[in-house]
Amino acid sequence: MPTSAMLTFLIFLNPLVHLPEGFTPTFQILLRWVHFLAGITWIGLLYFFNLVNVPLMKELDPATKGKVMPPLMTRALWWFRMSAALTVLAGLIYWGQVVATDAQNGQTQGFAGASSGMAMGSFFLIWTIVWGVLYACLLPGKGIFDKGAFIGVVYAVVVAVAAWLYLSLNTHGWESNRLLAIGIGGGIGWVMLLNVWGVIWRIQKRLIQWTRDNATNGTPMPDKAKAMARQAFLVSRANAFLSVALLFFMGAASHYPMFGK
Repeated sequence: MPTSAMLTFLIFLNPLVHLPEGFTPTFQILLRWVHFLAGITWIGLLYFFNLVNVPLMKELDPATKGKVMPPLMTRALWWFRMSAALTVLAGLIYWGQVVATDAQNGQTQGFAGASSGMAMGSFFLIWTIVWGVLYACLLPGKGIFDKGAFIGVVYAVVVAVAAWLYLSLNTHGWESNRLLAIGIGGGIGWVMLLNVWGVIWRIQKRLIQWTRDNATNGTPMPDKAKAMARQAFLVSRANAFLSVALLFFMGAASHYPMFGK
């Protein structure tokens, strides 16, 4: 809808519109709006890669793939990376406000030790370690460590243990369901972000260049290209499955109270 039409619509509804007063509510809805928009872009591209692009690339002959893959993936991965970073950044700022509010309310209610430090610190510590453990499982790239089913089981177990640990460290009576649910869902998102920038993009930018050189100059693909492509595929597929759990916990934050008070 054009801006002028939107303004006309709002003016028409003026008697029915009662906007919240103060800066905080407006800032929070803007954060959530940006978080939603960027998240839809990120997860949408993730599903595109896994459900559409991977099967398509397998059907293309080398010459066609050399022409299609570099420009397509360069553009798609730019939006993929930036939307992932923006989603997590906006989400962390919003969640930080939730944590601070819960801690303040906890102190008011008599929880002298209520502080955002443990909730935030344990979040980054636990979920960064999770990413490191999961990445280490991909490094061998041989035998059982090349099997998607095995990697999936490892991811599920490690994430479940991390979620239990986060809850165990942050259940003192003042933490809300929203804080804890986002602490798990957002933690999964943090792992996914590290996968995007630390694994998928690091590998894909090399594969794109090698494919371009192969198509234009006939330069042979390096021997390690196949193994790297397999690793990027496994991480991308893992991110797709992780996103299902992520979306559940994000939805549960406000609509399915199961943690905390």
